[in-house]
Amino acid sequence: MIILGGDHMAKPMEQYKWHELNVGCVIEEVGNASEYKTGDWRSQKPVVNQDKCIKCGLCWLFCPDAAIEQTEDGRYRWNLDYCKGCGICATECKPGAIKMVEEER
Repeated sequence: MIILGGDHMAKPMEQYKWHELNVGCVIEEVGNASEYKTGDWRSQKPVVNQDKCIKCGLCWLFCPDAAIEQTEDGRYRWNLDYCKGCGICATECKPGAIKMVEEER
């Protein structure tokens, strides 16, 4: 069985006609990025040396995936459900507090 969005009801896939199917690779509603955890793509992950971190927020500012959150004490933590391991945070970290390490599976 497959469940389609919109007004479609669930029925076996072979009962659908081609024109009843949603077009693939099209985002039909805005604001749904949080539903898709993309961190599984990562081969490296950031590790922060808190002793070197000066809480400047450059990692947060440059993160293209909004995977970094500020904590109540002004530090930053990574939501690894969304971090793709691009390493931009480590590159932009002026004090060198962020190091990219191989992801362990």
